[in-house]
Amino acid sequence: MRQGPTITTIAERAGVSIASVSRVLNGLPTSEATVRAVRVAAEELGYVPNSVARSLKSSRTNQVAFAMADIGNPTYVAMVRAMQPVLKDAGLRLILHSTDADIDDELDVLRRLGERYADGLIISPIRVTERHLEAFAEARAPVVVIGSVPAGTPVDNVRADSRTGIRLALDHLYALGRRRIGFVNGPLDTVPGAARARAYADALTELGLPHDPALIEIGDFYREDGAAATRRLLARTRPDALMCANDLIALGALDVLRAEGVRVPEDVAVVGTDDTDLAPAAWPALTSVALGSAERGRRAAELMLDRLSDGDAEPRVVTVEPRLVVRGSTCSQKGIS
Repeated sequence: MRQGPTITTIAERAGVSIASVSRVLNGLPTSEATVRAVRVAAEELGYVPNSVARSLKSSRTNQVAFAMADIGNPTYVAMVRAMQPVLKDAGLRLILHSTDADIDDELDVLRRLGERYADGLIISPIRVTERHLEAFAEARAPVVVIGSVPAGTPVDNVRADSRTGIRLALDHLYALGRRRIGFVNGPLDTVPGAARARAYADALTELGLPHDPALIEIGDFYREDGAAATRRLLARTRPDALMCANDLIALGALDVLRAEGVRVPEDVAVVGTDDTDLAPAAWPALTSVALGSAERGRRAAELMLDRLSDGDAEPRVVTVEPRLVVRGSTCSQKGIS
């Protein structure tokens, strides 16, 4: 189905920001020049405001909610920092809700959209169940999901490319001569845990490395859990590198390696995932796969503005490409002291 004009295409035609288009279409104060440019671009593109959106304008809260698993996780902090200016420029307030990854809490947040506590919801669930998919389909306000969802899910979606990111990390470790690459992961029933486990296994196969179950340990996505999982792994085998499913796990691994007198990176190289603000502050500074947390937050906010202006547009999927940020935990000549 051909997608009609959106506020993104109007912004490109008018030469203004997406937030400026949203302000004009929602009747919020902005300069006369911007109003004229947006109206001309909208007319040229054949933009027709959604009738349902128009009817709801008078009852809008001018608030968008963001529900995340852990408000203290630096990945979500980066997302919030990127969302806030996009929404603020469009005259919208960002409200935050930490679910502690509790499925019932996430479902409650979705179902209560009908109570109009917010005009739309951005949500980043680490588990996506059939109940989530039903709630997405029945949501009574726009929903944007950060994280992977099955094809055909009727919501806008921003996702990371974990497969490519993990492969970049393992290619880097392989090039450094590492052949016993351990993997410390979070729960396999989560979206990131499952995706990163598949990516690690695929990368081993493509590099011609054996699959050794002794090199894999499962914990949770927190520093203390990463430390505990690393202790269990080291108690049964000795890797020459550790691939960690997020930076918090990697920091826990560094804690354990330091305590046991293992030099990083000389004895064991360590790679994290997410490239949070904690990575360059670690000792040694942590090599990490950047999954574009800020970019995912910004794109999710832009999709929400589009959806609030045109509720009939086809759902969109945006994939943010990863990159590897190399630091001292894989390449430094200095160990942990």
